[in-house]
Amino acid sequence: MSTLYIIGTPIGNLGDISFRAVEILKTVDLVACEDTRRTLKLLSHLGLRIPLLSCRAQNEEFAAEKVIASLKEGKTVAYASDAGTPALSDPGNLLVRLAAEAGHTVIPIPGPSAFASLVSVSGGMDKTVVFEGFLSPKAGRRRSRLKELLDMETAFVLYESPFRVLKLLTDLADLDNERYVCVGREMTKVHEEYLRGSVAEILLVLTEKNRQMGEFSVFVSGKKSKNRVNY
Repeated sequence: MSTLYIIGTPIGNLGDISFRAVEILKTVDLVACEDTRRTLKLLSHLGLRIPLLSCRAQNEEFAAEKVIASLKEGKTVAYASDAGTPALSDPGNLLVRLAAEAGHTVIPIPGPSAFASLVSVSGGMDKTVVFEGFLSPKAGRRRSRLKELLDMETAFVLYESPFRVLKLLTDLADLDNERYVCVGREMTKVHEEYLRGSVAEILLVLTEKNRQMGEFSVFVSGKKSKNRVNY
């Protein structure tokens, strides 16, 4: 049986790729990936030329069959999502399950994660942190789930796009405007920024012009902590 490697890739700065990930990529016969353009950019940066196979959420089952066929032929395959660790708000779960059920070895190659990175600089004091990822874009469902998460009194991490981050924080402020949050914007990239304080304070800062640009990760404390602000 062959091996499928699940590889964590940079969330922004290409220098965050691990030595082990590079060494594994040098040995594989095929790289299945969420977006061939993004992965090609990474491989080109590393000076590698490897056949690519698109394996995104919309075609994961079909693509997984092709990956398993390659594994049956004795080929070694790596899977990489667009950025970060596969299967955390990215495709990869189905591929892993089907490959394992077919008897192949599945090995993680740990790497960057927006979730772990944000928690490490959040200043949160919670022992338990729930990873929620993206909430529903529908206002009613988003607000309902936010209330459930806040009522748990456990810290949680959300991902959000620049188009909906103000709606997310507005809902949070309506439900508990004193809750401590840490918002990461454009993490590991040129315009990287971290905002810490109460929901109300951070919402006010982000309403400023051009502060909604980029990808966002949001840490929400599970308890009402002493607010600290770092604009």
